[in-house]
Amino acid sequence: MADWLLSAGDPAPAFNLSDQNGNQVSLGDFAGRKLAIFFFPKALTPG
Repeated sequence: MADWLLSAGDPAPAFNLSDQNGNQVSLGDFAGRKLAIFFFPKALTPG
């Protein structure tokens, strides 16, 4: 299994992304708060 694949219960990897307004957001911005993250499957793949 590739080391970048996550399994249920794994902690989310650190990330820095742009939100819908172009602002930078990181996982650390949500420290101490509950957060739901949805990872979309790659297009045209089962899952």
